[in-house]
Amino acid sequence: MNPQQALFPNPPAPVAPAATTELRLVTFNAQHAAPDRARRQAAWLGQQTDADVVVLTEVGHGPGGHTLLDALAQHGYAHIHAPRPGAPDYSTVIASRNAPLEPVATGIDVLAHRAPVVDLRIDGQRLRLVGLYVPSRGPAARRNENKRAFQHAVTRALPDVLAGFDGPVVVTGDLNVVEPGHVPHYPVFGRWEYDFYRSFTDTGLIDAYRTLQPTTPGHSWYGRGGNGYRFDHTFLTHDRLDLTRCDYLHAPRHEGLSDHAAMAVAAVVAPRHLQS
Repeated sequence: MNPQQALFPNPPAPVAPAATTELRLVTFNAQHAAPDRARRQAAWLGQQTDADVVVLTEVGHGPGGHTLLDALAQHGYAHIHAPRPGAPDYSTVIASRNAPLEPVATGIDVLAHRAPVVDLRIDGQRLRLVGLYVPSRGPAARRNENKRAFQHAVTRALPDVLAGFDGPVVVTGDLNVVEPGHVPHYPVFGRWEYDFYRSFTDTGLIDAYRTLQPTTPGHSWYGRGGNGYRFDHTFLTHDRLDLTRCDYLHAPRHEGLSDHAAMAVAAVVAPRHLQS
C-alpha cells in the first residue's frame, strides 16, 4: 500500500486565514460520515482559525470519504495527503491550507493507511507530523487483534520516524486508549494499552494537553452512559515547539458533526528562548 498525495489546485480562499509563524492544528474524528455530514464537517473546519492543518481520523472509504476530500479542497485546503487502504477500512487524512505536504516513509507495516506521516514547513522550518487512527477493540471474533498489531507496528516504527530528523515532531490522532491515571478509571483497559500511551513519552515526546492542563480530565468521547474518555491525544517534541494552546472543542459533538470532540493545538515552531 503506497500512500498517495492528492493535491487539489486552485481552491477557493479559506474562510479563516492561515498563520505563517506558528503551527495551528486541529485533530478531528470524521466518524465515517456520509456525504451530507462530510460537507458540513469540511465547512466547519474551514471556518476555524486554529485549523491551518487538520488530521482527520476514521475517514470512510466510500462516497462519504471521497466527498470529504472534495469538500476540504473547496473550503481552502490546498494540500491533502489521503492514503488509501488496499481493502475497505477507515483511514487517516492530513490536510493543509498553505503548507505543501511531503509524505514520509514510516516502516509501519500494519494498516499503514491509518498512520500517514508528512513533512511540512512552518515559518521556514521543517516539521514532521504523524496522524494516527488506532483500531477499536473490534468484534468478539477478533477482539483486540488489529488493535494490538497496529499498536505494535507504530511502537516499532516510532524511533525511526524521530531519528535523523532535526525538526519538531507532532504525533496526533484518535488512539483509542486512555492515559495511565485517567479519571475515571476504567478496568477494561489492559497494561498493553497503557504501554502504548507510554511509548510516546518514552521516546521523549510530551502530552500536549497534560502539559497545559495537568488536572482537567479533558474527555473527548462519551459512551452511552455518559462516561467520558480521553481518546484523542497530541504528543510533541517539547524542546522544538513552544506550545501555546491545547484544548478540546466540543462543538462538533454538540452540532452532530462527530461523536468526538475536536482537538486544537497551537505552537510556535521556534521556542521563545531561541527568539530572544
